[in-house]
Amino acid sequence: MAGRNKQSLQVILGNGRSKHLTKDEINKRKKHEEKMRGPTENIEIPTYLTAAQKKEFILIAEKLVALEIFSELDVDALARYLDSKYQYLQLVKDIRKIKPTEVVDLENGKKITVANEYYPKLQRTKNTLFNECRMAATDLGLTITARLKLVIPTPTTTTEGKSEAQKRFEGRI
Repeated sequence: MAGRNKQSLQVILGNGRSKHLTKDEINKRKKHEEKMRGPTENIEIPTYLTAAQKKEFILIAEKLVALEIFSELDVDALARYLDSKYQYLQLVKDIRKIKPTEVVDLENGKKITVANEYYPKLQRTKNTLFNECRMAATDLGLTITARLKLVIPTPTTTTEGKSEAQKRFEGRI
């Protein structure tokens, strides 16, 4: 379905764009958002992660729970992020060991430099893993741009440009 991404009620209220919502709609939306957040009491680390990945899982999960943007429903997303991150890091180490070109001896005794046939394939794999990792990080709020979308702006309390009725009955209309 095309359209804008849905914003949380706190963002809408913080931006001062809540004029189209009634108090009843605001209460319904608050209850719905609380229900959609998901439970955090029984977060279990997936068994398929390595020991190092499990340690990082705990560190990241604790920070995301503190921000109230992580629940039991997000466990697999974080595990996939860690898996793609560790695969990416391993591939980067391996690529550093391989040169993009190699020197080949010809039959006539001359040496020429040719492209390593495996290097471009490894670079494409690296880019794929990087994109997987970045998308998973964005979904979890691990990138600065993703977190900026979560920031709740403080409402402005200016009375300039408001009618007398808006000033008197603010929030009750």
